[in-house]
Formats: sequence, structure tokens, C-alpha cells
Amino acid sequence: MTGLVASLIDSSQLAYCSVCWNLILFNRTTFCGPERNSVKWNDVMSDEKGVDAVDRALSLLDCFDGQSETLGLAELSKRTGFYKSTILRLAVSLEKFGYIRRQADGRFRLGATVWRLGSLYRRGFNLGDIVRPELKILADEIGETASFYVREGETRVCLFRSEPMRAIRHNVNEGAQFPLTAGASARVLMAWSSDCLNTGDEPAIRQAGYAVSQGERDPEVAAVAVPVFWNDGDIAGAVSVSGLITRFDGALIEKCVQALKEAVRRLDIDGALVR
Repeated sequence: MTGLVASLIDSSQLAYCSVCWNLILFNRTTFCGPERNSVKWNDVMSDEKGVDAVDRALSLLDCFDGQSETLGLAELSKRTGFYKSTILRLAVSLEKFGYIRRQADGRFRLGATVWRLGSLYRRGFNLGDIVRPELKILADEIGETASFYVREGETRVCLFRSEPMRAIRHNVNEGAQFPLTAGASARVLMAWSSDCLNTGDEPAIRQAGYAVSQGERDPEVAAVAVPVFWNDGDIAGAVSVSGLITRFDGALIEKCVQALKEAVRRLDIDGALVR
């Protein structure tokens, strides 16, 4: 799936590389005193490790996990293990390119560039106009939240979702990341991944064609998921229906399985999943 993501965001890679290059130049030219003279190019760039300055800058962005809209300098230092002076130096470059913003109270928040690249990332899949209607059909028919997940490295990302018109429902934000170790969508994505080791119930999931989770990631949430494939046979993502575990009895699970498979069949008939 990682290769899929890489191939779909080529349009934004040049801009991203430009940001990375400026981060390197910034960190090479803003050292002062003896530290500046002691830094060598090989200390900044390594074939094996990548670019240290970019790694540190991206580590700051990773601190924004959706739990808090803003983070203070002390919290960033605690989460990254970086000195506050290092964070401030990196923040200058990140703010220059719009990745973060520093508020009047000194706290940091994500900037508009993150939203722009996120929009490009989602647009690059060219699936939103196709998948969203199916998610709405599922949410209306089942009365539970319908979502579309893709694999991103060792995590799964909620790319699209549709929520039902009911007061108590499972809320999932588009763009939210979850581990691949729990949840019906995670099980599906792993079962059909090329690097699947078949050390668990992956063969049974592939035989059944779907996965069910009850209280795995969240003790109050249950979910059912099925795979969605590209026209060449590789997995494109997972479509799931999730809601309160108390509502997911055997009858509802079976209804979800049938509705999900019908949604995937409609996508296949339309020939939408071509890359």
C-alpha cells in the first residue's frame, strides 16, 4: 500500500522536496559560534539515516496527533526529546513554509500547508467522488458510521467517512490514524497486504472475505470491514461499518457483511477502481 500512496502523490513531491531542501539549508546556515564551524555535511545527511534536520522537523509535526489542537514548547520538548532551542530553530523553517503557526500565547498549531497537502493527498486517490456515495448508502441503510481506510506504513488512515442521522454514533474524523494491530479495517488491510506473514487469523479472514472486531481498539466499539481492490488485484483499502458494540449483535453483523459486499460489487461494476 505504501507504493500506492507514493505513486498517487507525485504531484506534491516536488514541493515537498523543496521544503526538505530548505530545512537542510536553514539548519546548515543558522548554527552560530563554534558549532557552525564544527558541523560537516556528512553530519547532516546520511545515505542510511536520511536527512537528520528533516527527520527532526517532521518529528515535530508528528506530535500533533489530533488530541490537542495546540501544543506548548515544553510539551513538544517532552514528546520529541529535543532541546527547546532546537525546537525553536526548526519551528522557524516550519512556520516559514506554513506547516505550523505560533500563536500570540507562544503555543504552536498546524498551519495551512498541512491542510493543503492533505487535500492534495486525498484528491490524488481520485476516489472521493466514487467512494463517498457508497459510504452514505451504507450509513443510511445500516444506521452506523461507514468509513474507507487505506494503509499508510504501519498505520491505517480514515480517508473518507459518512455518519448516520442518529444522536449516539461512532465518530471518526477523516484523516485520523490508527494502528494496524487492532480493528476490523486493520485486519482486512493486513490480511490482503503483500507483506502479510499469515501468523494470525489472516487466512480465515481472506476465506470469509471480511473481518469483524468487537472492542479491540475501543472497548465500546464494534466494526465489520471488507476489502476493496484495484483493477490489478492489489488491495486499495477497506470499507467498514462501525458503531456501539451493544448494537452489533449477530443479525446486524450479517446485515453489515451483505451491505458491504454489495457496495464493493457496485464499485467493481462501475470499473471505478482503476489505476
